[in-house]
Amino acid sequence: MKPHIVEPNSDADAELNSFLDERIYEFNVQSTGIGDGKLFNSIIKDDSGSIVAAVNGHTWGGCCHILHLWVHESKRRQGIGCALLWAVEDEAIRRGCTQSLVTTHSFQAPAFYERYGYVRQASIPDYPKGFAQHLYLRQLVRE
Repeated sequence: MKPHIVEPNSDADAELNSFLDERIYEFNVQSTGIGDGKLFNSIIKDDSGSIVAAVNGHTWGGCCHILHLWVHESKRRQGIGCALLWAVEDEAIRRGCTQSLVTTHSFQAPAFYERYGYVRQASIPDYPKGFAQHLYLRQLVRE
């Protein structure tokens, strides 16, 4: 049997990303029997319509996974990141989630997540070289 020729491509491909997300989700549902996955996102714009903060991710099987949370440098330390985080967590709780997870690099926002009760579960050293990637988890409970 002749080996398949695989040529890596560095071009972004939203259609391929969507295709892969769908196939992997289908496999996960078949494997677990859990099919309650839902995406979430929220955007904050300034008066000119420019995005100054946003968050996205998904919930599935009682877990909330924050993929990206970003606040423009000029808007940081004004409570916007906290507002996005709390809005996501509130929605996750409404969806039946009991925990939230996020990854962040050592040079990004570990202190931010720790301030809001996220606990580091794991670290991957030298990702990228000279830094680390951290996985954080928070139990979701609102009183």
